[in-house]
Amino acid sequence: MQRIGFIGLGIMGAPMCRNLLKAGFPVTAYTRNGDKLRAMAAEGAVAAESPAAVAAASDVVITMLPNSPEVRAVALGPDGIAEGAAPGCIVADMSSIAPLASRDIAAELAKKSIRMLDAPVSGGEPKAVDGTLSVMVGGAQADFDACLPVFKAMAASVVRVGEVGAGNVAKLANQIVVAGNIAAMSEALVLATRAGADPDLVYQAIRGGLAGSTVLDAKAPLVMDGKFAPGFRIKLHAKDLGNVLETSRELHVPLPLAAQLMEVMQGLMADGLGDADHGALIRHWEKLAGVEVRRKPS
Repeated sequence: MQRIGFIGLGIMGAPMCRNLLKAGFPVTAYTRNGDKLRAMAAEGAVAAESPAAVAAASDVVITMLPNSPEVRAVALGPDGIAEGAAPGCIVADMSSIAPLASRDIAAELAKKSIRMLDAPVSGGEPKAVDGTLSVMVGGAQADFDACLPVFKAMAASVVRVGEVGAGNVAKLANQIVVAGNIAAMSEALVLATRAGADPDLVYQAIRGGLAGSTVLDAKAPLVMDGKFAPGFRIKLHAKDLGNVLETSRELHVPLPLAAQLMEVMQGLMADGLGDADHGALIRHWEKLAGVEVRRKPS
């Protein structure tokens, strides 16, 4: 069985790593947070002292980190993956970063005969916990095939989109659609509430038709219960939209809706909601309309 390295044990990384352990993979883990590393070691992972040490003990190294600079530092910096990995090791970066950064990092790793996949995920903490994430993968077909059993231990859907960088292109597209869905849901439920209707009944009425979506079913019930504990933080979605807009500028693709949603998120972060779940986008429209979307008491 492949030896797995796992770097990054945050909201998403920790349950993903845990699912690899449950599937029987030997896992060597690293994170800068000592408490989180010790907790994962108590569940069966081997704790390492650096990304280089993780790579030296692994056939496949998974990274789950905040953004492009962190992935670059862990992969290529001092005591990084490139210093410890043997030729032929595969780095599967499951972070959500800029596609061009993925390609640049892959090119540098290739100089040491280290292979790379960019494999960002969608589904947030709940799907990370139950192992039903969606994984969008860019990279060589042979590397994808080699890592497919690893990905399937954490995900319900694994699709190779193309060469390195294509995974993060797909993730950027995903994040535009998710943000747009949450925004549309917010406007609809705020309108329903302001008009005196029960937003829960409106949700039940529309969810089975064309307006229904996975996003609607995941977020509407939480919003109506006032639950905004982070499954995926607003500040992380804003980071993703930052990569969306950076990439769109590089490619000269106008994305006015994504840009507007980025401004909404900036306003919410200014209001101290950066660590709230992205379902809290509804707070923007609630504030504008002077209402709060909640289920009516039965």
